[in-house]
Amino acid sequence: MLRSLYTAATGATTQQFNMDIIANNVSNVNTTGYKKTRAEFQDLINQTFSSPGSLGSQGTIDPVGVQVGLGTRISATQRDFINGPIIQTANPLDMAIQGDGFFQIQLDNGQIGYSRDGSFKRDANGSIVTTDGYPLIPQMTIPQDSTEVSIGPNGSVSIRDATGNFQEIGQIQLARFSNPAGLEAQGRNLYTRTPSSGDPIVGQLGQGEFARTTIAQGFLENSNVQIVEELINLITAQRAFEANSKVMQAGDQMLQTINQIV
Repeated sequence: MLRSLYTAATGATTQQFNMDIIANNVSNVNTTGYKKTRAEFQDLINQTFSSPGSLGSQGTIDPVGVQVGLGTRISATQRDFINGPIIQTANPLDMAIQGDGFFQIQLDNGQIGYSRDGSFKRDANGSIVTTDGYPLIPQMTIPQDSTEVSIGPNGSVSIRDATGNFQEIGQIQLARFSNPAGLEAQGRNLYTRTPSSGDPIVGQLGQGEFARTTIAQGFLENSNVQIVEELINLITAQRAFEANSKVMQAGDQMLQTINQIV
């Protein structure tokens, strides 16, 4: 059987996976805090018939060898954590992180989730929660009689009470990772730590690791997907898939010719 049939099949399979990645990016073009993903490829093992530097039939050293590759495979899916564009909203509990870091979210299974989605709400008890009802860490409660919520660039949360005075009710702390690409996506705009991401570094905005990070109240970070870039990637993946299909078609025609000769 022709080796090229199996080699081209690996190329077509990886491009199909690449199309799945691109489709997910495009579908999340308007998802708050979404970070685009790209597929990375590696070639498979090479079948070696003669190694470079081996002794030739004439007693000489072969300057090059004879090898043939056996295709490609998906090696990783890399998530790009570059900041997305900031859009203004009318919700005082909307927050956009300007710089590195993640909001800390208390999940119902006891784990801590990490998110760039700053579209927070106020539940029946006055707690600041996500759209799914998960509380923000550190947890803060907005009194029922408060008339205004103010969130400073350093993450301080203050409310105006019934008497018209402002009082601070809490301080938002962010987390960052030495390798954010190692976080595991859980859906719902949430990530969880893994051994690859390392332990979270938690701190206050404007200090230490977060000296250059601020929070913008009344703004949200949009998806960092560039639709034009994804469409170009889509065209490239489609043409690569077609090329691999042509190779399989050519291999089939060669086998058909051989069968006719026999």
